Amino acid sequence: MHSLELRGIGMTSQRTRDRLARRLARAGIDDPRVLEAMAAEPRHLFLDEALAHRAYEDTALPIGHGQTLSQPWMVARMSELVVREAPRRVLEIGTGSGYQTLILARLVPEVWSVERIAALHRRAAERLRRLAAHPVHLRLADGGHGWPEAAPFDVILLTACASELPEALLEQLTEGGVLIAPLEDGDGQQWLTRVQRQGQGYEYQRLERVRFVPLLEGVIR
Repeated sequence: MHSLELRGIGMTSQRTRDRLARRLARAGIDDPRVLEAMAAEPRHLFLDEALAHRAYEDTALPIGHGQTLSQPWMVARMSELVVREAPRRVLEIGTGSGYQTLILARLVPEVWSVERIAALHRRAAERLRRLAAHPVHLRLADGGHGWPEAAPFDVILLTACASELPEALLEQLTEGGVLIAPLEDGDGQQWLTRVQRQGQGYEYQRLERVRFVPLLEGVIR
């Protein structure tokens, strides 16, 4: 990858990324590892060229196929919740552009990520390869099934909203493992939720209101 492309210029420069990290800190993100990763990584490379100049605004942006790249604050918040659990192995459901995957890869030892849309999966794989995001394991599959051959996971992160959590995902948690997901309540409101496996049961903790695209079934090739 060309070094200038990686570093960015103008609205995609390192100075712009540093400003983003300071804004995130003022907005309540206080894990220095997360802030460092958000400042270091080139979010503009995960968007179409026409949108790259908006990469460091705190807003969600389209990546095609009805999907979005989550706003930086949400990526940072979810990453902070993940690293708080001190996990070794993390499963991400919904690779999307690959940006959240990259941030996780800089923070935890092993990342496994599943995407259901082939075009997004291919583009994310190429971006992550170019940015040397290791070790990251990617799969094109229905995220609701998780990655049973690689289970169990210390943390599972959903980047799409579910009204009910797939049982397959809950079963792929380690004992004491945590699933972090936006969940829809009976009124159609979405809540970022922490779910911890405790023996044969699960403890749910609501965190804050969020807005995500829905978790869908099937694979689009």
